[in-house]
Amino acid sequence: MFVCLFFFLYHLIDIEPSSCAELLRHGWNSSGVYTINPDGGKPVQVLCDMITDGGGWTVFQRRLDGSVDFFLGWESYKYGFGNLNGEFWLGNDNLHHLTDSDDVMLRVDLEDFEGNIAYAEYTTFKVADEADKYRLLIGGYSGTAGDSMLGHDSMRFSTKDQDNDHGNHTSNCAERYKGAWWYNDCHRSNLNGLYLHGPGAPFGIGVNWYAFRGYHYSLKRTEMKVKTKA
Repeated sequence: MFVCLFFFLYHLIDIEPSSCAELLRHGWNSSGVYTINPDGGKPVQVLCDMITDGGGWTVFQRRLDGSVDFFLGWESYKYGFGNLNGEFWLGNDNLHHLTDSDDVMLRVDLEDFEGNIAYAEYTTFKVADEADKYRLLIGGYSGTAGDSMLGHDSMRFSTKDQDNDHGNHTSNCAERYKGAWWYNDCHRSNLNGLYLHGPGAPFGIGVNWYAFRGYHYSLKRTEMKVKTKA
C-alpha cells in the first residue's frame, strides 16, 4: 500500500501538472487548493473545481461576500490578490500562462441574492501578456446567463491607474465603473466591480452581468474558471 502510494505521488510530481484538468486526469478528484506549473516555470497555487461540468477547472476569479477590495491597481491585478479559500483574483500574469494555447475554454458561474443561478461558457478564451496589456480573445458562447462578454473581445485590460479601454470619452472606464476589466466603451459585464448586495445599485458600478440581471443589480456570487478542451 505504502509503495503504491509513494509511486503514485512520485509519478504526479514527475509530470509537473500544468492545470487542474491534468490533476483530475491523474486521479485527484476533490475540489480544493493545489499547486500547478502552467508553463514549466514558477509553480502557482490555484483553486481547482473538480465538480462543475465534468471538473478540471482552474478558478481565477471568485466573489462571494464582499470581504476583498477589487477596486485595485495594475500591479495588484498583475500578480493577484485575495485568498484562495475566499475571494480572489489569481493574477493576469498567471492567467496569461494558463491560457497560452488555442484549446482553453472559459466558464462563468453566477448567482444572485434570490438564489437564481446561471452560467456562460466560451469555447475560445485567451489572455495576452503584459506587453499587449493582457488583451482578451474570447468567443463561442453557450449557456443560460446570456453573452455579456459580447463587445469585450480584443479589448485590453484596464485598471483605475492604467486606462487601456476602447472608449472615445476622456474618462477611464475602470475608474468610472469602479472595477478592472477588459473594457470597451465601457461594459456589458463588470465582475470585478463593487460588491453592492443586489438590486438598486447605481448604474454599472456593481458586480454586473448585463444579460443576466442588468446594470442595476450587483450579483452575490461569481466564479470565472478555465480548462483545456477534452
